[in-house]
Amino acid sequence: MTPSVEPEASPMPGDAVFVALGDPTRRWLIESLAASSASATALARGLPISRQAVAKHLSLLAAAELVDSERRGRETRYTLRTEPLHDLSGWARTVGAEWESRLARLQGSLRAAD
Repeated sequence: MTPSVEPEASPMPGDAVFVALGDPTRRWLIESLAASSASATALARGLPISRQAVAKHLSLLAAAELVDSERRGRETRYTLRTEPLHDLSGWARTVGAEWESRLARLQGSLRAAD
């Protein structure tokens, strides 16, 4: 028996966004930054983790292009970037529409078979 081999998937532009959204702490940070920009210190006040841990999460969000950072004096302020979320939303709508079309065709085939 030959083992099945799945083709290696090439990374999609939204992959980093999916990874970033896969963690509840990062989702909380995104929701917080949607309200207003903030420093890692201010964001850490709302979480049961250290400021350093928040900074690591923010670094991952920045790598996914979900946040921008700006140095203001001694602190760095983070701001949400919504473009990657809009891109992901558009992709999800496209995939959803494709599945709706496939399901409609399947339903039509099943009705025709009755």
